[in-house]
Amino acid sequence: MRAPKAPLLDVRGLSKHFPVPARGLRARVAGVVKAVDDVSFALAPGESLGLVGESGCGKTTVARCILRAMHATAGEVWFRLPDGRTVDLARLSERELIGVRPHAQMVFQDPFSSLNPRMTVRDIVAEPLVIHRLARGRELDDRVAEMLRRVGLSPDVGPRYPHAFSGGQRQRISIARALIMRPALVVCDEATSALDVSVQAQVLDLLLELQQEFGLTYLFVAHNLSVVHDFCDRVAVMRRGRIVEEAPTPELFAAPRHPYTRLLLSAVPSADPDVPMNLHIGDELARLDAEA
Repeated sequence: MRAPKAPLLDVRGLSKHFPVPARGLRARVAGVVKAVDDVSFALAPGESLGLVGESGCGKTTVARCILRAMHATAGEVWFRLPDGRTVDLARLSERELIGVRPHAQMVFQDPFSSLNPRMTVRDIVAEPLVIHRLARGRELDDRVAEMLRRVGLSPDVGPRYPHAFSGGQRQRISIARALIMRPALVVCDEATSALDVSVQAQVLDLLLELQQEFGLTYLFVAHNLSVVHDFCDRVAVMRRGRIVEEAPTPELFAAPRHPYTRLLLSAVPSADPDVPMNLHIGDELARLDAEA
């Protein structure tokens, strides 16, 4: 029997609290909003973990705290580097983070707002290599062209600007920018939710192909449970800033244990017209809150 792989990402007790200012002229704090409260999970190399829940449950905040797009209030985020060292991303200085950035990248929900409209596609994809001084000249152009081909775009699109592309094409550009550094971890923050169904399927297939080719590990933030079912190895369900259930994907969908998970699954439309959809999920969520 093989020994389990050491985690690539190990999140321990992650919390993010936002202060609520009091009314009046004095700078006082009336309380805090616990957007993320004591979240813990681990992610093995090559694994895909789906982080799901309703809007406002804290899943995007978790993703941003992990990659230090915002500072966590408390907790540890241990990340294993290619040389075997582990570092706590939550405690690294900005200077120390520079050396870690190439190994952990993010694909954002809206590709149009995450791409600089004043930069060409070539410059957008090349920017990480330029910042980290990993390539220049002909080598830089060759690496950008190869990555564009790998995500299903022609290198001829390099001189064009983001506004000239469809939503699916812009998301492919975002993926190319994230993968040009050959990261170990890719955080997908609702990476397909802004796309129509057919384009969504194409992008998901592309992400799976790239995972096999480059050995990627995904943290997949989503609210679409049908997508998570087909894409992720494990699922963690968030509710009000906490993980209420975590299990392998087949197990969670076949036998959910937490009432909130059962409610989420009951709201997913079925292809079978004889299977009714839960139209009272709001009332049942209110009942869960009252019981808590």
